[in-house]
Amino acid sequence: MKNILVLLLLSSLTLMAENNESKQTQTEEKNSPQQKNATEASIQKVMEQEKKFAKEKKFYNADEYDFKGAEVDPKSLDKIKAPEPDDDFDMSTGVYD
Repeated sequence: MKNILVLLLLSSLTLMAENNESKQTQTEEKNSPQQKNATEASIQKVMEQEKKFAKEKKFYNADEYDFKGAEVDPKSLDKIKAPEPDDDFDMSTGVYD
């Protein structure tokens, strides 16, 4: 009698465990396409950001740009006159009179 109860208990536990495993695999199969789409979308987003960063890095490194034509000769700066202000503003005279 004891053996029958133990056997019945073990068989019921085995059936319950198999039922749980089948439910888990069904849930994983249902979620799998949604998760794959979300993962692919996030990967695409990150790849676009990386392309943008690569472009910006290329710009900020300035390896391919030639700035020699835009250089200023320091000797020519002496020839430029400093602009004089049109108004010599003074707070002490004329402001609150």
